[in-house]
Amino acid sequence: MKLHRNLITASILMSFLALSGCTDNNDNGQDNQQEEDSVEESTQTDEDNDLNGELEEDENDFSDPDSEESDSESESEVEDENEDEVEEDENTVSIDMEDDLLNPDSVKVLVNKQYALPEDYAPEDLVTVEVPTVLENPEIRQLREVASDALTEMFAAAEEEGIILHARSGYRSYQTQVQLFNSYVENHGEEAANRYSARPGESEHQTGLAMDVTSESANYQLSEEFGSTPEGIWVEENAHEFGFVIRYPEGTEDITGYQYEPWHLRYFGEELALDIYESGLTYEEYLIERGIDIETGE
Repeated sequence: MKLHRNLITASILMSFLALSGCTDNNDNGQDNQQEEDSVEESTQTDEDNDLNGELEEDENDFSDPDSEESDSESESEVEDENEDEVEEDENTVSIDMEDDLLNPDSVKVLVNKQYALPEDYAPEDLVTVEVPTVLENPEIRQLREVASDALTEMFAAAEEEGIILHARSGYRSYQTQVQLFNSYVENHGEEAANRYSARPGESEHQTGLAMDVTSESANYQLSEEFGSTPEGIWVEENAHEFGFVIRYPEGTEDITGYQYEPWHLRYFGEELALDIYESGLTYEEYLIERGIDIETGE
């Protein structure tokens, strides 16, 4: 009987130990599972970090669209500025010493006391002007065709605004200038003649690109008073639009060598006339400012 109890007790103890072992195994299994889960979570976190890092690197590899637009706008602005510079350069009338200033046939030719025309020079395209004139001399009623056409347009535009202009003296040959200058010298002396008349070869009238204009309000004469008449004021403000410039402005005698002549218009073509007009300079000063080396002085 006592042996039987001992066997039962032993059996209970073995069962208890077995149950304890199962619990420990389960606990260990749970611990192992937790460790594995922790390892997996750690691994996943590392992978996520690596993935996020790759994404950040990828994002860094691609430029910010806003930045690209900004860079594009900056490049566009630079291109626009370069285009503006090109356009400005294109708008600047080219002037060459040999081809233009020293070429009697060029509308840009420079004629003054330092740069004279050849004695035998006469334009080949002279035509009789088609505007009201004062004198009947057929020679001085002529201009080169391009200047004559521009003069016709200018007179017509002036008339539309109630301004009536008259042409007095256009082309003059070298020989005509000889007679005219000698007459001034005989009547007023050489010093005075030099102030308001050109020596032969030094007159812009020989180019066929100059016309003296006047009006009834100035008694059809060539006088400084013409500059203060409605007609003279209109000419000063509008002539450049048709390619003409008042060649000897007031207060520039020491530069041009001639007294103020509000009536003396010189044709340069619309582009160059506009440049000169807007500069507010005489032709000589304009050329110097453009960096062209010309002789100056009496």
